[in-house]
Parts: sequence; structure tokens; C-alpha cells
Amino acid sequence: MKVIARNKKASFNYFLEEKFEAGIALKGTEIKSIRAGKVSIQDAYVRIKNTQAYIVNMHIAKYKEGNQFNHDETRTRKLLLHKKEIIKLHNALQLERKTIVATQVYIKEGLAKLEIAIGTGKKLHDKRHTLKTKDQNRRLEKIHKHT
Repeated sequence: MKVIARNKKASFNYFLEEKFEAGIALKGTEIKSIRAGKVSIQDAYVRIKNTQAYIVNMHIAKYKEGNQFNHDETRTRKLLLHKKEIIKLHNALQLERKTIVATQVYIKEGLAKLEIAIGTGKKLHDKRHTLKTKDQNRRLEKIHKHT
């Protein structure tokens, strides 16, 4: 498994709960750009429409060797999930008022996969607490390193 892109802001902005692995329905030049590492999922989220899951705002750069058949960079792409997983995601969105964010893109057995997670938005004081504990851990590591 080769990780192509990570969304580091996802764990900072959301309490991530359950994670899912989803395939992505891609066009020809998109997979080539992903393998080249030209993908960003910073603002990507999942939307459920007509019992199908779609990833919105996932940016895949144009393939430099592509011609007039090159893809649109931020088009909405279909996610390949099992029906039970889509129902679970739909319930989280509608009933529990949660968000589904993309956490990482990776290549697994030659196929592009997207890891998505159900998340609850953090408040400002939660983000401050996260930064505080991160800073404390960094200082402890520094002290242990010098002793």
C-alpha cells in the first residue's frame, strides 16, 4: 500500500470515528495523475445522492502528457462502496448530523483507494486542547531525547 495524499487537517478539525475504504470511479488520465502524486483532498467531503456516494472537491491535477481528452480537475467522482456502507454513511449524515471527510488516498494492489471517515466537528476549545497536548508530547519527547 503506497500512500499518495493525506488530509492532516481532518483529524485537527474533526473527531474521527469510523473509517471506510472506498474505490474511486476514475477516468484514464486521472489514475496517471494520482500515481504521479498530483492529488489534493484538503477540502474533500462525501455527499450521498440517489443511494450513491460521491466525493466532492477532490482535486486531481491535469495529466501533463494528456491531450484534449484530459479530465476536469475538481469534478465530482463516484465512490465504490457496499450498499450497507452507503446506508450507514447516509444515516450518519441525515440522522446524526455528522460529516464524512476524506482522510487519505493510496494505491492498493494497483487500484486507487480513498479512506473516508465519519467525523464530528470540533469546537474551538477542542482544537486548543489538541494543540496543547501535541505541544506537551513534543516537549516530553525532546526531554527524553536529551537524557
